[in-house]
Amino acid sequence: MTTPFITIAQAAAAEGHLSAEGLLALRREGWGDGIITRAEAEALFALNAALRDRSPEWCDFFVEAIGEFVLNGTEPRLQCSDEEAAWLIEQVDLDGKVESMAELETLVRILERAENTPDRLKNYVLVEVERAVLSGTGPTRCGGELSATHITSAECRIIRRAIFASGGHGPATVTRCDAEMLFRLKDATLHEENAAEWDNLFVDGVANYLEGFMLPHAQLSHERRRELEAFVADNEANVGRFMGRALREVPKVANHFGKVFGKKKPTGPDYAAIAADGEKVTDFEAEWLDNMVKADGEVDELESRLIARLAERD
Repeated sequence: MTTPFITIAQAAAAEGHLSAEGLLALRREGWGDGIITRAEAEALFALNAALRDRSPEWCDFFVEAIGEFVLNGTEPRLQCSDEEAAWLIEQVDLDGKVESMAELETLVRILERAENTPDRLKNYVLVEVERAVLSGTGPTRCGGELSATHITSAECRIIRRAIFASGGHGPATVTRCDAEMLFRLKDATLHEENAAEWDNLFVDGVANYLEGFMLPHAQLSHERRRELEAFVADNEANVGRFMGRALREVPKVANHFGKVFGKKKPTGPDYAAIAADGEKVTDFEAEWLDNMVKADGEVDELESRLIARLAERD
């Protein structure tokens, strides 16, 4: 299926236009065998760069196809390896910048769908959005805005999705790096006409960093996931025989199982206690916040709202 797919993509790239019929043909060829190959994915990136106009239908297909290749092209599924992240960034950054919203949306959707992604991928997305805010150019600006340093609704949505994505440092986990980026954007756009969503995004994001908690093993690494899947595959038959034998011997072992599993107290982590402890702002976090607030010599309105939010939890 690869050759017809690439032929169609290359022909459309040469014209700078993809018709509805051409898009349908790409869908048929791409999903015909249920697999998007690297060659096909690279042909899609080349086509996206060449298109003069990118229809919503094209963007949907592009996001879906590239995400399928990155997350499900190799085992384990829903994982993005260091190699895949490097390839993805290289494809997006061929001309030194994120070329279109289709590419940016692809990156964010991968962060949202993935069980885990390398830090470099999430950081790359946030750096590109920050650059768009501070320069006034980039895929989030829809052709440019009057003010370079202000935050649009599109940028608020991208930032919120990226910092809370499950494939980042943990589901709904904001890091100190994320929080400091929010402070930089706040300071740079303090007196601009930002989107209405920005105020809540800043307060929610920084408060999450200060009051949230991150389990040390919240996400399995790509390598560890492969090890576990290999173990299950190699021992599936033995596990099946063991469980079958246990069930046949239920009358003899019922009391034993009852003693072992019926009365033994759980020994796992007390997640409720961990979460409650995480909500407390530590001395280190309080010092960090104090330094961030004092950095510009004043307490602005957003910082006041943040401090009030934290005070409500005390």
